[in-house]
Amino acid sequence: MSESRPTLPGLFGVYGLLLLLAAGTTALSFVNLGAWNVAAAMVVAGVKAVLVVLYFMHLRYSPKLTWVFAAAGLYMLGILFVGTLNDVRTRAWLSPFLGGAP
Repeated sequence: MSESRPTLPGLFGVYGLLLLLAAGTTALSFVNLGAWNVAAAMVVAGVKAVLVVLYFMHLRYSPKLTWVFAAAGLYMLGILFVGTLNDVRTRAWLSPFLGGAP
């Protein structure tokens, strides 16, 4: 059974794609999308993060147990985001009860 290994041209291709995405993020910051600026930047940042994890951290070529631990880390990050967003979402209706300004 032959194992897949990253090749140097493939890694340089991913590096070039990351550079293009970084330039795209910079160009995107000059476009006025209103409230969608942050969402668009997060999508591009997510794509860059996935490329880094898959190719430069070699997750693509790792055993399935490593994938399980990576998924568990993402699950925990999701719990953290949900808890934080829950706190931010409920501040507006809680502030009159706590004596703060609306």
